[in-house]
Amino acid sequence: MLNILTITGPIYIAMGLGYATTQRGFFSKADAQVLGRFVMYVALPAMLFNALAQRHFEDVLHAGFLWAYGAGSFFAFVSAFAIWRWARGKGVTESALAALGSSSPNSGYIGYPILLQVMGPEAGVGLALALLVENLLIIPMALVLSDAGAQRQAASWQTTLRQSLWRLRKNPMLWAIVLGIVASMLNLQLPEVVNKTIQLFAVACSALALFVIGSSLVDLRVSGLLGQVSWIVVGKLVVHPLAVAAVLWWWGPMAPNLQMAALLLSAMPMLSIYPLLAQPHGLQGFSAATLLATTVVSFFTISLILLGMTLVPGRL
Repeated sequence: MLNILTITGPIYIAMGLGYATTQRGFFSKADAQVLGRFVMYVALPAMLFNALAQRHFEDVLHAGFLWAYGAGSFFAFVSAFAIWRWARGKGVTESALAALGSSSPNSGYIGYPILLQVMGPEAGVGLALALLVENLLIIPMALVLSDAGAQRQAASWQTTLRQSLWRLRKNPMLWAIVLGIVASMLNLQLPEVVNKTIQLFAVACSALALFVIGSSLVDLRVSGLLGQVSWIVVGKLVVHPLAVAAVLWWWGPMAPNLQMAALLLSAMPMLSIYPLLAQPHGLQGFSAATLLATTVVSFFTISLILLGMTLVPGRL
C-alpha cells in the first residue's frame, strides 16, 4: 500500500499545493489560467512530440489501444446520456454534458503525471493515443449534442460537427501528435539543440499541470448538488474504467503497458475545462461542483486500481 501512496501521494500533494497557495492569495486564479495556457500550448505539446518522435512507428500507433479505449469511452458516453435523457428525464443538452463528464478524462493534467510514475517515458505514447480518441470522438460528439439540444434543431448537427472539427485545427496537442507520428514514420533525427529545447519544456509539464488543477478547484462548492453530482462521479470513476477493462478483456492480448495506460487514463476525473464547456448552457456551477467531487474521490478509486494492479504479476 505504501508503494501505491508513493504514486498517488505526490499527484494530490501537488494539486493541494496549487489549491493552498491560490486560496492563501500567493497566486490568483488568473495566474493559474496563464500557467494552464503554458501547459496546454507549450509544455504538453512538447512532451507529446518528444514521446512520439523518439520511437519507432510500430511502437507508436496501436490500433488495439484505440479500439479498446474508444469503445469503452463510447459506451460510457452513451450509457450516461441514456440514463440522464430517459431514466432521469433531462434535456438533450444536460444529458450530453453529463455524458461528457462521464467519459472524457483529464488525461493530460492528471493522467500523464500518474502514468509517468508507473510507466516511465512510454507514458507519452498512451497519452497521445487517448487524446486522439477524446478529441476526435468524445468531445465533438458531446458538443454536437449539447448545441443541438440548445438550438432544438435536428438539422443543425452537421454544422455543429463541422465547426467542432474545424476548431481542432488550432489545438496544439493534436498538431504535436501528428508531427510526432510523422517524425516517427520518417525516423527523423532532429538537431541535438532542438531535442534538448523540446525536452526542457516537456519536463515542465507534469508539475505545472497538477498545480493548475489544484488552483482551479478554489471556490468550487458541492453543497446542495451532491445527489446529482454522484451520478457523474460513479459514471466517470466506475463505469468508464470498467467499460474499458471489459473491452480490453474481450479484445485479447495487448502489451501490458498499453493495457495499464488505457485503464488508468479511463479512471481519471473529467477534463479540467468541463465547466467552461458547460458555461454557454448555464450549467457551469453544476459542472464545477462535479469536477471538484470527482477529483477528490478519484484519489481513492485510482489508489484502488493501482493496488489491484500490484496483485497482477508484472503489471506494477
